[in-house]
Amino acid sequence: QVRLVESGGALVQAGGSLRLSCAASGSIFRINTMGWYRQAPGNEREFVALITTSGSTNYADSVKGRFTISRDNAKSTVYLQMNSLKPEDTAVYYCYVDEILGSVYWGQGTQVTVSS
Repeated sequence: QVRLVESGGALVQAGGSLRLSCAASGSIFRINTMGWYRQAPGNEREFVALITTSGSTNYADSVKGRFTISRDNAKSTVYLQMNSLKPEDTAVYYCYVDEILGSVYWGQGTQVTVSS
């Protein structure tokens, strides 16, 4: 059984910062890509950022220059540093882990609310 535990979501004022964490545990053969999606009320889940095993990253245009994704392979943990937050960043943020055998696992989500 694979479990992803997210933390770090909170209420913050516009311009502020938050750091999300997501720790994976359980029977994961080998983690490939790790990343984050988000879903605002009434919207579809959208891609935010990903990081590969080699450290290559990719970001949604809406967060480039403000968000930074990183990972600690020894801890099977992915992080999302979010700076210069905007009200439109308000959403539930979900982490995911892409296993090398093809399975994808999701966290339960953590709420980020940015007030104007």
